[in-house]
Amino acid sequence: MFFGPFLFDYWYFILVVPALLFAGYCSANVNNTFSKYSKIRSYSNLTGAEVAQRILSNNGIFDVNIVKGRGKLTDHYDPRKRLLVLSEAVFDKTDVAALGVAAHEVGHAIQHNTGYSFLKLRNSIVGVTNFASRISPILLILGLFTGYGILVDIGIILFGGAVIFQLITLPVEYDASRRALSNLESCGILQNDEISSSKKVLNAAALTYVAGLLVAVASFLRVLLIFGGRRND
Repeated sequence: MFFGPFLFDYWYFILVVPALLFAGYCSANVNNTFSKYSKIRSYSNLTGAEVAQRILSNNGIFDVNIVKGRGKLTDHYDPRKRLLVLSEAVFDKTDVAALGVAAHEVGHAIQHNTGYSFLKLRNSIVGVTNFASRISPILLILGLFTGYGILVDIGIILFGGAVIFQLITLPVEYDASRRALSNLESCGILQNDEISSSKKVLNAAALTYVAGLLVAVASFLRVLLIFGGRRND
């Protein structure tokens, strides 16, 4: 049964739907975990922005600007602009969840400053993988209906770029969390029980990247099974 590369078929329900359900669980879990520990105020009484600045300074980084962004859990580090964006739920909050997230984003800035290999690799391919994810469905459809198998092959290879990107993202995110917890402790920002709480928030967030990888792998396998089978026909 086949009605197009991204329409419903049994491989979608067998492979992709379970991965999407797990991703939905992870998304809900990180929001619930963040909300739970955002109610626990840190003993240091420092805000997310202040924690970020302290960790940056402690690591000899003075050229990263910290700004307030909109939304919740929209925090990110932009290596091109040397910009650390902390969301409204983190920037001026003093809870252990917010401080953990702020420190995690600083972890990415530290990775950038030290030339962390996986971050460099991810940054170098992000543009290519974004383009590949947009063009691959077009190539798959063209190859299928024109009979040009080479287009299908190229489309499958480009589709696999999403898997590679998600795979590279995992060590980047886990390493940033490791650096975050280490700096929160070494800088005396959080105490032992607070470190444990922040770790739970960061672990919940990291699990969403595991889910992202599973969705990418499931989607790639679906493409292989659908288009590979059509090519053999």
